[in-house]
Amino acid sequence: MKRAAHWVLYATIPIAIYLQFAHRNLVWLFVFACLAVLPLAAWIGISTEQLAYRMGPTAGALFNATFGNFAELIIAIFAIRAGLPGVVRASFSGSVVGNLLFVAGASMVAGGIRRETLKFNALSAESQAGQLILAVSAALVPALFFRVAIRAHQGQLIHQVSIGTSIILLISYILGLFFAFKTHRAVFAGEQEVPDEEPWPARRAILLLFISSALTAVVAEGLVDAVREAGRSWGMNEVFLGFVVLAIVGNAAEHSTAVRLAFRNQMDTALNISMQSSVQIALFVTPVLVFLSYPLGHPLDLLFTPFELLASGVSVAIFGYLVMDGETNWYEGVQLLAVYAIIAVAMYFLPPNATMQ
Repeated sequence: MKRAAHWVLYATIPIAIYLQFAHRNLVWLFVFACLAVLPLAAWIGISTEQLAYRMGPTAGALFNATFGNFAELIIAIFAIRAGLPGVVRASFSGSVVGNLLFVAGASMVAGGIRRETLKFNALSAESQAGQLILAVSAALVPALFFRVAIRAHQGQLIHQVSIGTSIILLISYILGLFFAFKTHRAVFAGEQEVPDEEPWPARRAILLLFISSALTAVVAEGLVDAVREAGRSWGMNEVFLGFVVLAIVGNAAEHSTAVRLAFRNQMDTALNISMQSSVQIALFVTPVLVFLSYPLGHPLDLLFTPFELLASGVSVAIFGYLVMDGETNWYEGVQLLAVYAIIAVAMYFLPPNATMQ
């Protein structure tokens, strides 16, 4: 049954590509493109997991999160080019919230089913929670600035503020890597993970990573082309599509890898993947796309909606509170999943005019 489900998902890849190039029904293109990204993201996750086995929990999680975010990065670039910066911002804030609440929550539940307590590196969780607080501040300050500037009829100054903030975030991200891999490397180093099976040869993993990444880029373009029509047909607002649908699809690699590792009692790496992915999206991917958006003709300013700011702030706060002691259990995972479900329900019923700044 499981193998049949896998082949059904594999079959969606050529169907999505055919619908894209045949210019068929855009709603069906959106459906099949979303489904096609799932196995492609899983292939990226499997190949990076194989390559990360000998890196240790921190470096392996960074490597896994970096390539796990590849699908989302490609989707975001095509969305900016299509003039959908609101969808991109929503998908980024949704990624941060989804990784902290949905991925981490599912990992805690999966790992805690057969264990009373799950242990992990508290310092690593604390330092990355601090980076996420910085990310929330970097989203909150430009939004408040814009509301002040617009009253003074100087709303265009948000461009300079977004660029300046992006530079600061990139510097902070680089210094965070220096902290984890240089000055405090011994503190962050965890136990080396022992794979259940013999790791793949590096050539096989790299080949799968290259093929899946190339196919993801093709499918992502069709997904973005169809997102607006799908939202109009289903009555979904732009923020919900980006915050929930595209964020979950784009982070499918992290979802599957983190839950699988947590189930094998590798909670350090599982939580590191969810946190590293959120930190990387907030402090690296978002600033880079702010710079790239100007040549593409659709500036991606750091101008998130009030509801996105609220959801991100609540997620960082509750996640940081639950992981500060260095241990967790399945019920804490349920609590994170419940908060995510509440936010998703509210996003779905958010009136279209409420998604505007």
